[in-house]
Amino acid sequence: MRAILLSASLLCLSNVFMTFAWYGHLKNLSSKPWIVAALLSWGIALFEYMLQVPANRIGFQVMNLGQLKIMQEVITLAVFVPFSVFFMQEELRLDYVWAGMCMLGAVFFIFRQQLVGN
Repeated sequence: MRAILLSASLLCLSNVFMTFAWYGHLKNLSSKPWIVAALLSWGIALFEYMLQVPANRIGFQVMNLGQLKIMQEVITLAVFVPFSVFFMQEELRLDYVWAGMCMLGAVFFIFRQQLVGN
């Protein structure tokens, strides 16, 4: 359980960097040439990878690749929604709830063997 929590924590932190690298330039650098945004995003992504790579290595010790990927996607959505609402000033929509429910279904199916003991 410790490895899963450590992996998830590192993935949460890496997702903050990833989200800003992927989308932050849309708000702050929209008047700059795209190459400036790309270079800055690459710089931010370096920190993301410094957290994401160890997170995946730790998580892969106790989870299979599918479980690791689904956990990553759930974390991505959990980070993206507050980012889009608070930083990008997007409206909170029910679509986020429906997407989250679909992700919970994915979590159930990918972790089903551990949950039901089969």
